[in-house]
Amino acid sequence: MPNIDLTGGQVLRREGWSSAPLSFADGVIVDKPVGRSVDLHGFKVLPGIVDPHGDGFERHLAQRRGAMKQMDEGLVACEAELAANGITTAVLAQFVSWEGGMRGLSFADKVFRAIAEARDTLVTDLRGQLRFETHLLDLYQELPDRIADWRVEYIVFNDHLPHDRLEAGKQPRRLMGQALKAGRSPEKHHAMMLELHGQRDDVPAALDGLCETLGRAGLRMGSHDDTTAQGRAAWRKRGVGIAEFPETLEAAEAARAAGDAVIMGAPNVVRGGSHNGNLSALDLIVMGYCDAIASDYHYPSPRRAALMLAEAGVAPMADIWHLVSAGPAALLGLEDRGVLETGKRADLVVLDAGTGRVAATFVAGRVSYMSGEIAERLIA
Repeated sequence: MPNIDLTGGQVLRREGWSSAPLSFADGVIVDKPVGRSVDLHGFKVLPGIVDPHGDGFERHLAQRRGAMKQMDEGLVACEAELAANGITTAVLAQFVSWEGGMRGLSFADKVFRAIAEARDTLVTDLRGQLRFETHLLDLYQELPDRIADWRVEYIVFNDHLPHDRLEAGKQPRRLMGQALKAGRSPEKHHAMMLELHGQRDDVPAALDGLCETLGRAGLRMGSHDDTTAQGRAAWRKRGVGIAEFPETLEAAEAARAAGDAVIMGAPNVVRGGSHNGNLSALDLIVMGYCDAIASDYHYPSPRRAALMLAEAGVAPMADIWHLVSAGPAALLGLEDRGVLETGKRADLVVLDAGTGRVAATFVAGRVSYMSGEIAERLIA
């Protein structure tokens, strides 16, 4: 593990940019020089990106149905992409859903076991997040034991059933495609959706019990795509204190007023709005309602979003970068990272000052990515 003094570059600290050197030894930031100086003129040093929710790993683990047999190799490829985008801690969001296929229980079991087995062999800190469809009542009893077995510490609840169309007797959109991915006939897939929809009145009480059990086990819990203040209040009562990607200002305001953490998607920022026509992440950030920005489905986006927001003058860089580093670290309970301060983990990303591209990434003082001119300086 290298012990290095980074000198000559601009370092982003809590109070803003600083020209003071940054030193780290044995994976931790220290307050005195350690003896090996690396000149970073022309570069900027920032806290490593903490990604609280992303499913971009799917393309590495199963590009086509059944194509990826060795998931550890897929995770190695995923880590390379994460590191090349300055991400030092990544939460990989995996579904357990009635949709089946890559969102089915069997696939999720393989993913979470692969993460647990591979994480100690990789440099980037990879963590699993379970995205659980609330209407799968048959799984409620076994779910706590499965979560413990998977070593998952974070669950987010979803409900993607098209209740309005099912209630109206209309065929769900994308039924053929979903059935194909799940390996079911369209008729069986539709019948299953109708059966789950028919159990909707039993879901709230079942969730009360499940959340109580998971809360006692210390799980971090979030809800996904909140639309109303009432809905957010119901989740909060269950101990679900994170609101992922609220779809309306009402839901986001309710979360903020109650002290719940709010996560928005970086692609939403980069695109200038939601691709689904939902709430604008930029609006929430400007209003101060956003605690963290996640990659969602595109790993380059957290860095790009932060740079775009800073360039637009939305807030000082230290405040903007907080949304992709210290902010998500805090809501994940990771107090040892997210800022470049003495005693914290040496998780950092080095950006080219001219282009904003990632030149190097360090996790606990170890290089996870290095390219171009900075590689020459570090290796010399």
